[in-house]
Parts: sequence; C-alpha cells; structure tokens
Amino acid sequence: MEKESNLRPAALALTVLGVISRLVPHPWNFTPVGSASLFSGARLPGWQAYLIPLAIMAITDPILNALNHVALFSYMQVVIYISFALSVVIGRRLWSTESVPRIALASLLNSTQFFLITNFGVWVGSTQFTHSAAGLAACYTVAIPFFAYTVLGDLFFAGAIFGLHAWLSRTQAARQERVLSNA
Repeated sequence: MEKESNLRPAALALTVLGVISRLVPHPWNFTPVGSASLFSGARLPGWQAYLIPLAIMAITDPILNALNHVALFSYMQVVIYISFALSVVIGRRLWSTESVPRIALASLLNSTQFFLITNFGVWVGSTQFTHSAAGLAACYTVAIPFFAYTVLGDLFFAGAIFGLHAWLSRTQAARQERVLSNA
C-alpha cells in the first residue's frame, strides 16, 4: 500500500505533463503521452494505470477539438485511446525493472504499435487512400515522418520519466535510510 501512495504524486505529475505537452506547440507526435502510458503500466497497479492516458486524452481532446474546429469526438480518438491502452499493457512487462535496454525496447515497441494501429485506423476511415493493399501501403508511407517523431518522443520521454523516477526513488530511499539510522 505504501508503494501505491508513493506513486500518486508521480501519476499526477504524468497527467499534468501529458496535458501541458499536448496543449503547447510541438512537433506532431512528440509528446510524453505514449511514454506516460508505458510508465503507468510499469508502475501503477491495476486499473489505475489506465487512468493516466485516459485522463490526458479526456482533458485535452475537447480543448484541441474546439481550437481546431473539429467534431467533439471521432472514431479516430477511439483508435488512439485503444493504442494508449495497449501502451499500458506493454508497460506491464516492465513492472519493477529499471533495465535501460528493456525500457528502450518497450518504448520502440510502443511507438511501432501506435504507428501501425493509428495509421490503419486512418486508412480504414479515409477517402484519401484506396481500400486496397496499395492504399494501405501509401497510408503508412505518408505517415513515416510522423513515426520518426513518435519514436524520438517516446525514447526521449521514456528516458526522462523512467530515469527521473529511478533517481527520485533512490534519493527517497537514501533519505529514509539516513532517518532510520539516526533514530
């Protein structure tokens, strides 16, 4: 129970970071939402892990949709939410690890599944691409620059989020050890 209460500030900070990152100007797909979802899966228990991406998206989607004059809700948002839920599932494989190679690999897997799922969703709902293998290939090809930003953003933010958490955990553990040794 103590571990869960120690993670509440991290969960709140991730949500705030995700909200801010989506609302300030940034390159397409270069946000910490995927990495925050991955971290949530790795560190938060049960259903609480799914609240981070859901909260980030539920808070920011209506604002961004209003600013961009688009429909309040679209099927693509559902596709994106499903992808972020899958990010949490991928994060579950990182439960309690601080292995940099494992986190980096999970981050790359996360970027890849986001690219595949969301662009498949674009192709399914698009009139711009023919509903054929060639149209699907064209849809993925056009999206490659966005994929590069997704990979860079996920690697950068996963490194920052997991690294900061590891550093803070060690700092807090050392502080508690000093308090106990002085008692």
